[in-house]
Amino acid sequence: MYLCTFIGDVFYYCLYYFTTYFCSLYKAKYLAQMILAGSRILGRAFAKALQEEYAASKNAARARANASQSSSSQSETTSSVSGISLEEAKQILNVSDIYNTEEVNKKYDHLFKINDKENGGTLYLQSKVFRAKERIDEELQANPPDNSSSSSHFSQPTQP
Repeated sequence: MYLCTFIGDVFYYCLYYFTTYFCSLYKAKYLAQMILAGSRILGRAFAKALQEEYAASKNAARARANASQSSSSQSETTSSVSGISLEEAKQILNVSDIYNTEEVNKKYDHLFKINDKENGGTLYLQSKVFRAKERIDEELQANPPDNSSSSSHFSQPTQP
């Protein structure tokens, strides 16, 4: 009697652990398949996003090249020397008319002095002011004003 109970118990435990073991193997197999499928989907999406970004970058570079070739005036494009546009330079120096050289020089001197490191300013802001003045001077040399009396006020900004 005890032997039958013992064999029954052994059979029950073997059957239980055997099914649990194989179920866990199948679960692991399906889990691995799901992980592989998910990684394939993510890989394809990432590759497609990279291709789209590369194409957009090429189109932007092509458009920029066409704009710089078709534009006769440099005021619409960013200067290759200073790296900022004329509008940005006017905003930095807070001037509306670049041909008013007295106002441009006055604002440049003021902003350059207050952004000096000794006065608590930063080299970054001082550099921005310098590049803005440089961009305006570049535009004035490319497109001088009509009257010759104000051309004597052109001066190169001093290095920071």
